[in-house]
Amino acid sequence: MPKQLEREKDASAPAQKVWDNKAIICDVLGRPPEMELGSLGDGWSLCRWRQFVGSYALPPVPDPIFIVHIAGKPRVKTWERGSWTETHSIPGCATIVPAGMPTGWLVDGELDVVTLSVSSEVLKTASLSDQFSKMRFAFTDPLGVALTRQILAELYAPHADEREAYVSAMVGALKAHILSGVPAQGKPLEIPTSDFSAYRLHKVMNAILDHPEHEHSLEQMAATAGVTPSHFCRVFKKATGISPHQYVMKARLDRAQHLLAQTDMTLAALSESLGFTSQSHFSRAFRAYAGRTPSDFRQHEQTIQ
Repeated sequence: MPKQLEREKDASAPAQKVWDNKAIICDVLGRPPEMELGSLGDGWSLCRWRQFVGSYALPPVPDPIFIVHIAGKPRVKTWERGSWTETHSIPGCATIVPAGMPTGWLVDGELDVVTLSVSSEVLKTASLSDQFSKMRFAFTDPLGVALTRQILAELYAPHADEREAYVSAMVGALKAHILSGVPAQGKPLEIPTSDFSAYRLHKVMNAILDHPEHEHSLEQMAATAGVTPSHFCRVFKKATGISPHQYVMKARLDRAQHLLAQTDMTLAALSESLGFTSQSHFSRAFRAYAGRTPSDFRQHEQTIQ
């Protein structure tokens, strides 16, 4: 494991900066988060981090962290019992890092994660500190991942007053999900809602996120959920705030942002690979979503990398 980062404290020196989770991660990675949302004063802090190949030693953090692996290479390992794990995290996995535990990370490619730091005091108040008392690496949490991705999609969309309320509601849902208890390893949480379970709804959402280029017709999605198309539309919009078609489009445009930043695919090839009817259709949709043309977005991303 890489050598542990040390911070010497001089008792005679002036008061030092308080090292919260974000400050510690910034120090280790050598960069600020790409995006930050939330207030430590309220007991929460949500950040997006993008880092590249290397090994990183994270000192003990004061508060537990819920981590969602958003994108990047599926070859992220952690240091455990004297070696790197055989298991590795892939996009769509979640990890819990408890307070007070040093951790090591091996990134073979690009890492793109969202961290939600949870105040230890909040957990004590909620009597839920036990589930955050040990390391849980790369487990399945469809709801937590879907909520996190939806929050990101909204944060990168053009500003709108009504979107702020929606993002706030989605963050609240993610907080509630974590405090209610994330699912045990390999056992996705199922919460029955009327005539079909949330798990089936999340299965549809994850299928869209995994393969946004597929057609994902309303009839096909409703059949997967086991309900009629009209009922599926009502339940889906109630759960996500948007229609199934809008969710598919968001998933395609999120993937387009990643491909524009990380590949040299032509716009024609990219639009075809993501299921758009034409390059012009893709360009119009992308500009409405991201506030700039695909070419401008690619140029901006390549400039900051």
